[in-house]
Parts: sequence; structure tokens; C-alpha cells
Amino acid sequence: MNGKAGGKRARVGVFGLLGSGNLGNDGSLEAVLGYLRAEHPDAAVDALCGGPEVVSARYSVPATRLHWYRGEYRTASRAGAIAAKGAGKLVDAFRTAAWVRRHDVVIVPGMGVLEATLPLRPWGFPYSLFLLCASGRLFGTRVALVGVGAAAIGSRPTRTLVRWSARLATYRSYRDDLSRDAMRAMGVDTTRDEVYPDLAFALPTPQAGAPSDSPGPVCVGVMAFHGGNDDRARAEEIHRRYLDGTIRFVRALVEDGRPVRLLTGDECDAPVVDAILDAVDSPLVTAAEAASLADLMKETAAADSVVATRYHNLVCALKSGTPTLALSYAAKSDALMDRMGLAAYRHPAREVDADRLLEQFRELERRSAELRQILTERNAAAARELADQFAALTEALFPSPAGTHTHTHSHSHCHSHTRTDPHTHPHLQQETP
Repeated sequence: MNGKAGGKRARVGVFGLLGSGNLGNDGSLEAVLGYLRAEHPDAAVDALCGGPEVVSARYSVPATRLHWYRGEYRTASRAGAIAAKGAGKLVDAFRTAAWVRRHDVVIVPGMGVLEATLPLRPWGFPYSLFLLCASGRLFGTRVALVGVGAAAIGSRPTRTLVRWSARLATYRSYRDDLSRDAMRAMGVDTTRDEVYPDLAFALPTPQAGAPSDSPGPVCVGVMAFHGGNDDRARAEEIHRRYLDGTIRFVRALVEDGRPVRLLTGDECDAPVVDAILDAVDSPLVTAAEAASLADLMKETAAADSVVATRYHNLVCALKSGTPTLALSYAAKSDALMDRMGLAAYRHPAREVDADRLLEQFRELERRSAELRQILTERNAAAARELADQFAALTEALFPSPAGTHTHTHSHSHCHSHTRTDPHTHPHLQQETP
């Protein structure tokens, strides 16, 4: 299949908070662009996204700004700003519809677009996603939510927008069973929805550094963590506890003579790095400057061990085959560690106990060789399952002209990755609204 839908060049859009400073989001985009360029090289691809300048420059994809109002994600307090934000919502409805109408297919690449595990307002991205999926249904554009994350949502307006977005999408797949279960609990028919590894596992893996007899660096992935959407009243208390515990842990590593590399996954994490560097004044502690998941993987591949908070910091470390301990803030991190065989190495981000974390870390390092072998096996399985994901996506989104055959990938084990919904099949789904 060369990217021609029904004999003509397919027009494919990618959609989301891409190019906005979150490395995980951009890594998911990179994985999907790699798939499109390899399997559908004739497709005309463009983006509707948060950071169009970054996406255009980095990925050579024409891009349009997601929101008409440029202050969309700043809190509006003055009457003029509130009015502009409100007008922007109306303008965005027409802009999104016009953009969707120009496409045969729109892909939302990974990301936690169906969850609210971090602070989120319903009229922000949930509203944008609803506009996309409703426009797709209205104009007959196939909208695919590919390898996305989902979770239970307490806010009724947000939950309603997320539920209807999922119902109106043409194709859905998830990055873990918990996500599919969450959408089923919200009232979405998931009987034909599949579960695959996170899209970032499809990215190239860097070569690990040469083994050394002396202790190597430890990567510590930090986050501007303030709790979830339901923790707004305790946000500062949660952040202070997380930061204090992380500082104590880094200080203990330095006292053991270990070099520490501080990693981030979003531009908003920079103040946390600065706070740790100020508190632990040592040349052993340095901050990595990573502009992509590939950069993060290079850092984690060169480390002896990784302790990380952000979901895609964990993905990068696990994919690079480095023993990893999760400072877990959501069920998605727990599910990821379980999938990769490291479920025992989790620590709650809300209740960081530096002494207990240090004990877990030392046990992780004692089992390093064994855990690296486990990760090698789990990564090989993830690669096979993602080959199935992309084959399923081609079948669903790029239908072949009658009488032609485009299957180049064996489906003999296509459903080995799912543990529930035995009647699933990744074809187009037209759920009745």
C-alpha cells in the first residue's frame, strides 16, 4: 500500500498538542510519521497542533496552529482575556471543521488524550478533541485515536467530552488494558478496540555504552509534579513532598560517589532541575539537555540505572534496556512497569520516602544483569506487537481498491497481545452516537 486511498493520493492529518514542549507527545508523532513514510510514502501529511513552528521545522510537515487564541493555556482573569478565550472556542469550531474536511484520514498519535491524570480543564484539549472527532463524523473523515492513554475522569464535563470523542472516532487502540477498561466503564463500546505497546517503542533504539567495572551514572527523571486533576487544593503540598524526597535521594547518590544526570520530559520541568541543582551543590549532578525522545534514550542507554517520574522517561529507559525504577504518579506507569517485567520497582510519587527509595534502588542494581535480560525479551515482544498495530492501522485507514491485496505482514499472532475482548478485530468502527 503506497498511501493512495481508493486510487488517489491520501490526505493525512496528525492532530494534538505536538511541538508544545512535551517530548513524549512529539515522540509519538515521530513514530507515526515513521510509519507513514515507510508504508504510505505518497500520502500528503500535515498537522493541526500546539506548536506548528516546531513541528514544521523538526519533521518537515506543514502545520497549522491548533487554537486561534494564542493565550489558550494561560489562565484568563481579565474580562478582555476571558472574552477572547470564549470567542476563540467558537472560531476553533469552524477552523477545526474546515481542516478536517480537507483530509481523508486524521491520526491522533498516542498521548494521554482520553485521561485527566494531570490538571486539565474541559474546555482545553478535551473540547479540541471533541471538535476533531465530531467534524470527522460530519464530513466522513476517518479519525483514528492510535495507541492512546485513557483513565477514569472525575469531572463530568471532561468525562462527557472524552466519552463522545471516543464514540465518534473511526478507530481506537490503546497503550494498555487499563485505558481500554476505562473507556468501557465510561460507556464506550470497546469490543473491537485493541491494546498495543506505547508508540514510542517503535522508535529506533540507541546502542548501549560499553560495560565498565566502576559504577556508572544514574539518570533521575524529574517532573513538575503537583498531583492530578482532583488534587488542585493540595497541589503545592504534593509538589513540595515530591521535590524534598527527590532531593534527598539525589543527595544520597552523590554521597555514594555516583554521577547523576537529571532528565526532564517537558519544558515545565526546568524549575525542578534548578531546585535540585541548587540544593545538591555537587559537580557529580548535571542536567541533560534533551530535545527529543531519541536524546533521552541516549542518556538512559549510557546509564547504569534510571529512576524516573514522567511516563515517557520510563518508556525511554525501558526501551533502552536499562534497569528502571518508577516514581509512579498514575496507573499508566504501573501498567507499563508490569508489561516490561519490572512491577516490583515502583515508588509512589505522591509519597516519596527517600530511605525506602534508596533501598529499592540498591535492589534494582543488584539484579541489573537479570533485569537487562528481561527487558531485552520484553522489547522484542513490543516490536512485534507494534508491527501488528501498524498493519491494523493500514487495514483500517487505507482501504485497498477492490480486487487488490496489500497485506505484507503476517497476522498469525495478531491478537496475542490482548488479554480481553476475544472478539476484537481492528477494522473500522462506526459506533452509533
